[in-house]
Amino acid sequence: MKGFKEASFSDRMNTGAKARQAQLEKVRAAAEAAKAGSAERNAARAALAAERETRAATRKAEKQVREAREKEDRIAAEAARIEAEKLAAVTRAKEAAERAERDKALEVERKAARDARYAARKARK
Repeated sequence: MKGFKEASFSDRMNTGAKARQAQLEKVRAAAEAAKAGSAERNAARAALAAERETRAATRKAEKQVREAREKEDRIAAEAARIEAEKLAAVTRAKEAAERAERDKALEVERKAARDARYAARKARK
């Protein structure tokens, strides 16, 4: 049986260098795999970002359409309110004129009644 041979310093150095080289190759292979995976992930992220931007643009366009419609509705409501105010003003003016005519006619009747009472009083004396 042969005796136990202890490894020399240079053998130990060579073994360590081979182990380090094997670890380095393993890390490089993992990095290459990660690069391939990262390209796929980056493509997926870009696709998601594009979808997100599309949805945001759609929402923005819908919001602009909705705001334009609301603005038109407000303008129409304001026009209807102004028209109603004009109609009410015309109606009030007409009623005021009629009331003034009635008041004037009533005043004339009162004056006539007062003059008649005055004339009747004078006639009794």
